Amino acid sequence: MPKSTLDDVLDRLHALQAEVEEEVDRLLDEKRKLFQYTLEQGKVRFEQGIKTLQLQHRTGIWAYLRHARMRHVVTVPLIYSLLILFVVLDVAVMFYQQICFRLYKIPRVKRADYFIVDRQHLVYLNAIEKVHCIYCGYVNGLIEYLREISARTEKYWCPIKHAQRTPDPHYLTEQFVDYGDADAYRKRLKEIRQEWSKIKQ
Repeated sequence: MPKSTLDDVLDRLHALQAEVEEEVDRLLDEKRKLFQYTLEQGKVRFEQGIKTLQLQHRTGIWAYLRHARMRHVVTVPLIYSLLILFVVLDVAVMFYQQICFRLYKIPRVKRADYFIVDRQHLVYLNAIEKVHCIYCGYVNGLIEYLREISARTEKYWCPIKHAQRTPDPHYLTEQFVDYGDADAYRKRLKEIRQEWSKIKQ
């Protein structure tokens, strides 16, 4: 079967994505040199003296609270009340993946790749800002982790494209069969369920 225009476009897109990843890595290396820190086994290490300079930019807790906007203060309990739901979801999905992905022979998503909680080590943040950053790092990491798990689940159980495109479909939908193509669905379902070479590792 000849390649379609869409296949050609997707090939170019993947090549561009690889270039973007390389450029992002290069820029991150530049930023590490600029702000004088390194990564050692996933831990940030600042060069001597940098923390002292960063401390000059810290806002004390009382000054931070004094200048806090009322709309921020009144919504904080609502924001943090969601943590209970996120933790329950996190635990439930962990059990789901460990049990079901093993049974379905779906490669498991590496949790550590998605939970990058490191901003609390920045000395220019006060204690309240550090707590906020831990919360944001956890929740956004969890959502990325859940999206990858749900994408792999959809690929296994429902690899059919929608009739109408969603604003930001996950990358695995490229492998799905077209909406309405019953013949392709029946012929390719087993193959799609067994093909995992294009997942994020």
